[in-house]
Amino acid sequence: MVSTDGIAGRGRRVTLAVVAIALFALVARIAFLGDRIAHWDEARVAYWILNYADTGTFEYRPIIHGPFLQQVNRFVFELFGANDFTMRLVVALLGAALPLAALLFRKRLSWVETVAFALFLAVNPVLLYYSRFMRSDLPLAAFMLFALGFFVRALDTHGPRYVHAGVLALALAFTTKENVLIYLVTWLGALVLLADHRLLIERGLQFDPRAAPDRIGHLGTALRAWMPHFLLVIVEFLVIVVYFYAPRTDDATTGFDALLANPAAVVGEATLGSWNAFFAQWVSGDSQNHAYLPYLGDFVETLVVGSGALVVLAFIGFLADRYSEKHPRDLVAFAFYWGFVSVFGYPIITDIMAPWATVHAIVPLMIPAAVGAGVLYERGKTALARDDRPAVAAAFVIALLVVGQVGYIGVQNVYLDDQSEENALVQYAQPADDLRPTIRDMAALSATNRGTDVLLYGDYLVADTNGSREPACSAWFNVLPLPWYMDAYDMNVSCAGEPSAFERRVNESNPPVVIGLSTDSEFLAANLDGYDERAYVLRTQDTAKTNTTFFVDESRLPVNRGR
Repeated sequence: MVSTDGIAGRGRRVTLAVVAIALFALVARIAFLGDRIAHWDEARVAYWILNYADTGTFEYRPIIHGPFLQQVNRFVFELFGANDFTMRLVVALLGAALPLAALLFRKRLSWVETVAFALFLAVNPVLLYYSRFMRSDLPLAAFMLFALGFFVRALDTHGPRYVHAGVLALALAFTTKENVLIYLVTWLGALVLLADHRLLIERGLQFDPRAAPDRIGHLGTALRAWMPHFLLVIVEFLVIVVYFYAPRTDDATTGFDALLANPAAVVGEATLGSWNAFFAQWVSGDSQNHAYLPYLGDFVETLVVGSGALVVLAFIGFLADRYSEKHPRDLVAFAFYWGFVSVFGYPIITDIMAPWATVHAIVPLMIPAAVGAGVLYERGKTALARDDRPAVAAAFVIALLVVGQVGYIGVQNVYLDDQSEENALVQYAQPADDLRPTIRDMAALSATNRGTDVLLYGDYLVADTNGSREPACSAWFNVLPLPWYMDAYDMNVSCAGEPSAFERRVNESNPPVVIGLSTDSEFLAANLDGYDERAYVLRTQDTAKTNTTFFVDESRLPVNRGR
């Protein structure tokens, strides 16, 4: 029999192990965080955050998802500057915090499973890659995992503080991305399956009418005791949602600054107004009009490459727990149902093929995967004690395969080859080449140059009419991710859509940097004598349109630019 001191000592060791894993996760996410050139989507959102920081004007745009990163990174940019490291920092910190969520489930998991769960959240290659990527998927998954953990902890301890913490995490999840609603639907579906399993199959429906008054009385007492907390969490939820979603504009009626003067209008705009904008973009629009099977195939490919071994462990863990001699655990089944449904559900609702969507299936599947790791550990330990060499060898081989896949993909796909078309974790709008040296040169040149710093050439990069985004003359979406860097480094950009305009601009302003498609490089080179020619691919796919050449007048670079 294990003493109370022994249990407490083991609990402390588990906590220390999980904290150590979280610190390792932090290092893994912070290391070289700013090295990868910005993805098209990162640059798009980062530009709007920088615009918000510069102008103080903000409104919810469903196409770039929830306002969490915009609101938080505004302060990050103001405090630490705007660059690729700082724009990803908040997501990296949330990714590093993921392993700590394992401690909230420690009453439902063994110590081995708790540590394994934390470790998988730290080292899973997909979670690691998208913890180093400024998108809202990882923050959403993190907040929802913590919300679930706090709610489970509230059930285990009957502590109201965990309910408040859970609602706080849930409210923050609502500020990250609209598919938080999908989480709630999958949770509800998982709960229905659990209820069916527990009530109808295992225990049966045995209703005793004589016990009904007592049960109703206990329920009424509990509701009265918890009612103040229920009312308070509603207020907490609304405060967070309104703070993040309320517009920051000069509108004296619905802007955030009008909250005290006109609270009903501000709250209405932050809630119903945001809902209407969301509905128009993602529900009544045509964002999901695509064939299902290609999207499912792309989703599964990422899952297999990035988490295949851990998904196998998840099946082992679920089946072992489901058919164990002990009572199957609700948490394990709930997490497996949640993750399994997400695998088949997300290809329906996503608007583009994107590896980051797998994050929402991987996080819940790490719970049964941890149980699977526990099964291997216990079976291996038992086999070792019995000197059952074949069983020991089998457990060792499976563990080696898991470690091998996670380790290889983690190092190769996350750090060494994080922009390649062959990398299944890379979404196709990621620049395939490292533009960093040229971006540094552009920044150095713009800091000392007077007049036009960068000239964009060609009808693919130049708009027919000026737009609202800077550079106003650019075909903004085709030029991404460059506008993010141009704005961050305050570059003066002009455009020339056709040869005569180009020649006139060059003669008038003599720009130190000229950018055009590689198909125009021969014409540009003939008119830019002495410029260094540098070719890059701005997308891992569709390279015929996005092969881009930068012409840089290196003679005007500062001598101590530190390339």
